[in-house]
Amino acid sequence: MKFYCEITHWGDESLLFLDDPNANFIILFDNSAPPELAEFSVLHTPANYNEDPVVGDLMILCDKAFTITAIGHEALHTLKTLGHCTLSFKGGDAAERPGCIMLHGDVPFTKEDVRAGATIEIH
Repeated sequence: MKFYCEITHWGDESLLFLDDPNANFIILFDNSAPPELAEFSVLHTPANYNEDPVVGDLMILCDKAFTITAIGHEALHTLKTLGHCTLSFKGGDAAERPGCIMLHGDVPFTKEDVRAGATIEIH
């Protein structure tokens, strides 16, 4: 396993981006996020970061599987140091932003999927 953490909580504004088909993303931060960023983030335990993820890896997010299709040039650094990145569920072979990891799955990721204790894993 390359990456592992557990969701602890999320800000009131953090899941609104999933409702917008033009956005369709969540922002991750570990529990050390400042309050102004935590409001927009899904927060998690400090991660076990064992190896850099690469395109083609499998991300299991709240028991749903997604393939990593692109990784922004800043995403791995911020994921490793802050537990921070944007997870976009639009797929595609180019990252939308430098800190973005693009994901593709057979089923949509929804607000109802997010729960405390759910895991985020990369294999």
